Amino acid sequence: MTNDYKPLKSGTDIRGVAVETEGSPVQLTDEAVYRLTGGFARFLRELQVAPGSRIAVGHDSRISASRIKAQVVRALCDAGYCAVDCGLASTPAMFMTTVDFDCAAAVQITASHHPYDRNGLKFFTRRGGVDSADLDVIIRYAAEPLLPSEEPGGVVTADYMPVYAKRLRDMICREVNAEDYDRPLKGYHIIVDAGNGVGGFYASQVLAPLGADVSGSQFLEPDGMFPNHAPNPENKQAMDAVSAATVRANADLGIIFDTDVDRASCVDRHGKEINRNRLVALASVIALEGNEGGTIVTDSVTSTGLTAFIQDTLGGVHYRYMRGYRNVINKQLELNAKGVNCPLAIETSGHAAFRDNYHLDDGAYLITKIVIKLSQMGRDGRDLDALIAALHDPLEAREIRLKIRRDDFRSYGNTIIQALNLAARTQRGWRVANDNREGIRIFFDDPAENGWFLLRLSVHDPIIPINIESDAPGGAKRIAAKLLRFLQAFGCLDLSPLRSFVQSDL
Repeated sequence: MTNDYKPLKSGTDIRGVAVETEGSPVQLTDEAVYRLTGGFARFLRELQVAPGSRIAVGHDSRISASRIKAQVVRALCDAGYCAVDCGLASTPAMFMTTVDFDCAAAVQITASHHPYDRNGLKFFTRRGGVDSADLDVIIRYAAEPLLPSEEPGGVVTADYMPVYAKRLRDMICREVNAEDYDRPLKGYHIIVDAGNGVGGFYASQVLAPLGADVSGSQFLEPDGMFPNHAPNPENKQAMDAVSAATVRANADLGIIFDTDVDRASCVDRHGKEINRNRLVALASVIALEGNEGGTIVTDSVTSTGLTAFIQDTLGGVHYRYMRGYRNVINKQLELNAKGVNCPLAIETSGHAAFRDNYHLDDGAYLITKIVIKLSQMGRDGRDLDALIAALHDPLEAREIRLKIRRDDFRSYGNTIIQALNLAARTQRGWRVANDNREGIRIFFDDPAENGWFLLRLSVHDPIIPINIESDAPGGAKRIAAKLLRFLQAFGCLDLSPLRSFVQSDL
């Protein structure tokens, strides 16, 4: 058995196959989980987290959770720590155990929105989730023997989710100006689609106790096979499901969470999605209240219309950065440390970290902010869409992903980006963006194109994603055709998806 666990690294998380399926052997074996948790224990020792300290352990609804949890707990106890078994829990709640549950660190067992046969580990200290460099250290330690403890640790069970839910209820009660303080959401109809993940608690433990009508909510029961739809706010089937349920129930708001509730999205009372750029816009409206002129950090794929909305309509600053939720959060931390007023970092995927919530990407916290805003609008103005009416949606938008057929895909992809940057500056009608912090964005001002493309390298995979937007009919295809002509010089790039789009009928 190899002790090289680098292939299990996914950004700042551990992820891999946890349930054997045809052609997919288990990667997160008992030994791998035990050793990786042991590596985290050694990492904690170096942070002066003393043996005997409490380490919270939680998991989402996946069918492999019990097996993996047993190994996590065993490793923590062998290292001398007290494992606090929190059972079914959201990822943000596991971090919050380090804030108000006397835990020095936490481990969450989850693979986010990935299929049922996957699972993973997320590690937290009181500083937040571990960074990529920290995870490299943990993986290196995992290849070494576990540091023994003179006194083995113990295990206690504790249900933290009711404590976490009360935090959210208290937040609503404080900020909603309602006649009935104990039931400030009385008269509001809000449905939740948990996708059979962890998020069902939000309906039963947050909304309903405050008086909201949650009838019509769906898929609240945890089921690690995810039988109804992918628990993913970026999934079309999932968004169609919550939209239909909201309209069917005649609800004021529909909410959808991913499996472990670190991401969320919603739909308005008409069933219209508030997702991706629209979600970023709504979160920005909320974050910039009391933070006039503040900076909103987003990932690189956000639209030109969003920039105009944040800067021209809201009076803020839009700072595009790299994809990856830890990347945008780390940039938020860096800017605030430099004295820049940066209240929000948010990815179009739904990861949203508010400064006033420990810079934690927490889907339930984001939704709580939105619920508060909905209630503040009053019962005669329950249309969240009105808050982002000035956001311009492009006429055409498309994402195309090209495979790189080389082992050295990262250096090859960077070579393409560098060549494109040089070529664009000599092409008539091509205008390179002045805020390229990931890949390269090029504008086309010709009225027949009137748009842009962003070409970047995937954070983890041998993929070049291309995002194209245009406000001219057929403009996206014209932009794609120009890019295709340039990329034909790179023989190790699979251009078939781009070629198919150029040749298709929109």
